[in-house]
Amino acid sequence: MKKIEAVIQPFKLDEVKAALIAIGVTGMTISEVRGHGRQKGHTEVYRGTEYAVDLIPKVKLELFVPDARLEEIVLAINSAARTGKIGDGKIFVFPVEEAVRIRNGERGESAL
Repeated sequence: MKKIEAVIQPFKLDEVKAALIAIGVTGMTISEVRGHGRQKGHTEVYRGTEYAVDLIPKVKLELFVPDARLEEIVLAINSAARTGKIGDGKIFVFPVEEAVRIRNGERGESAL
């Protein structure tokens, strides 16, 4: 099992969700987050005063997937989230040792 964390642009969320649903992904957790990478934010003017916005709004998706579906799911996220511009985001993959469904105690990939 693997955990996929993808940090993407908020306006790409609907496209990414649609791409995942189209390939049969049934569960995901979505959080609104803030951060920056290479783009390092930008400056804005509010009431005549310029200020730096160094933490950009992003969306983080978390999915737990069987090893056999990892590449397919990463490719779907990558394709749907890409604009080709700086700030598109990142995808991280982590190993998962165990999963337990609280409702009935199922373990492993059957708990996903």
